Amino acid sequence: MPGERWRAGPRERAAGLWRSVSIAVRRYPVLSRSVVAILAGLLLFGSFPPRPWWFLAPLGIAVLTLTVRGNGRLRASFGYGFLTGLGFFVPLLPWTGIYVGPLPWLALSAVCAVYLGVFGLVARLVGALRGWPLWVALAWTTAEWARSSFPFGGFPWGRVAFGQADGWFLPLAAVGGAPLVGFAVALTGTGAAALARQVWSGRASGGVRRTNAAVDATTGVSGGVARHTPAVVTRLGSAAAAIALVIMPAAGLLLRSTLPGPEEGERTITVAAIQGSVPRLGLDFNEQRRAVLDNHVRRTEELARDVAAGRAPKPDVVIWPENSSDIDPLRNADAAALITSASEQIGAPILVGAVLVNSDRTTTNSVIVWNGAAGPGERHDKKIIQPFGEYLPMRGFFRLFSEYADRAGYFVPGDGDGVVRAAGVDIGVATCYEVAFDRSFEDAMRAGAQLLTVPTNNATFGASEMTYQQLAMSRIRAVEHGRALVVAATSGVSAIIAADGSVRQETPLFVPAALVAELPLRTSNTLATRIGPAPERVFAILTAAAVLVAVIRRRSTRDADPTDEIVIGRSAAGPTQR
Repeated sequence: MPGERWRAGPRERAAGLWRSVSIAVRRYPVLSRSVVAILAGLLLFGSFPPRPWWFLAPLGIAVLTLTVRGNGRLRASFGYGFLTGLGFFVPLLPWTGIYVGPLPWLALSAVCAVYLGVFGLVARLVGALRGWPLWVALAWTTAEWARSSFPFGGFPWGRVAFGQADGWFLPLAAVGGAPLVGFAVALTGTGAAALARQVWSGRASGGVRRTNAAVDATTGVSGGVARHTPAVVTRLGSAAAAIALVIMPAAGLLLRSTLPGPEEGERTITVAAIQGSVPRLGLDFNEQRRAVLDNHVRRTEELARDVAAGRAPKPDVVIWPENSSDIDPLRNADAAALITSASEQIGAPILVGAVLVNSDRTTTNSVIVWNGAAGPGERHDKKIIQPFGEYLPMRGFFRLFSEYADRAGYFVPGDGDGVVRAAGVDIGVATCYEVAFDRSFEDAMRAGAQLLTVPTNNATFGASEMTYQQLAMSRIRAVEHGRALVVAATSGVSAIIAADGSVRQETPLFVPAALVAELPLRTSNTLATRIGPAPERVFAILTAAAVLVAVIRRRSTRDADPTDEIVIGRSAAGPTQR
């Protein structure tokens, strides 16, 4: 009766709501899974800066894993993974289209989403193997490696490791770099998915296990032939899932005490980072070249006056951002004179971010050590240049789709080891976009870098989340290599980062500022530095082996029983039978 309905308690109302949801899911299974897949992508997005909700990343992977596993077709798993990719990358990357319109932004998001589609397909395959949470986590890491490598050198932005700078997994970067952090997040997510599947299957079947775990943890749709499963098997499966869920967060927490302290090192150096800011934001940044140079000279001279008055410590080296002198100081006497004057007044060499014009009219994005009246010294030419920004691959083709194609530059990559020497210190440099790549500091660390810096220009991306996303990458790199790191940005955020990933100082956006800090220099290397890209290669090899086994098993199963439409294999719940 109506009155009885209103008298129902919270538990009864929740049960009624759940029954209604279950009915809707059974009636519209594809739509339901699609909505859940997009939700998984939004959870992944929510884990990224400036939000501190790092714990949403394993939850998003858990939801995606439950969505792509089941009895559907492989192409359906690709589709659900692709939808998750759209739910993730579309809100993550709008800064790529702020000044050029939505087409490049949406196209890039769709291309990145394809990799999550491939992950969904692979997860569906290897999900039939014993110990599937491990194989699915490896597949996630391999998909991120592929996206970070192909095409045009790859696009690593959005790797889940870059959302973990405030989380429990951060110390793992010192052991295996960003790939191990990403694997840890993924394994935690797949472990959570396995545990949820175990719990749901046990409750839904009332002690009766269905073929191929056919009571689906995401949709609630059941099918297959019922059979009784011993309680001990269920308990073992739940224990294994729980271990997969907690092992990596526990490892991260235990390793936190092993990270170097913010002041730990062989000796110290005083470093200043200058943020001169820009007259206005946008793609016409380069048209403001003289104003931007003047801003950085002016802010350096202000710091020199503060040093002379005793209001600030005297720096041993000063770091300017990328593009702080887009007027080539090797060709323009006025620009050279301004930089020389600033260096002499502050009494220290300046690392100047400059655009240099080559003899063939191409350009290099360089960081030059400017030693006062002695002028330019060593330099780092950016080695990983940004496609569709600093250069345009297939320019004639892409010109058909955007009028902004011809605004892409004609930069060429440099070589060298990524180290410049200033004030007797070897400083490893990764300019802006380079910091997203695992290889950005590898050569510099092998060459003996004692301090790291990321000069960057984020003025071309407006007041977006891009600068916070990039700052998180720098924090990961600091822990990965066990070095203090200085971020110098034209318009912010500039920051001083300790070797444990903590931000010691940072500037607000869009204001002139100077950061001065005494930083420790270190020569010892982390395990991550010593082994380099080995973890990612191992992950990729193991994933390929798992896919091969899954495909062979899938084909042999079809040959044995061509009428069987259920994937037969082993799962966390045990062997499946007809």
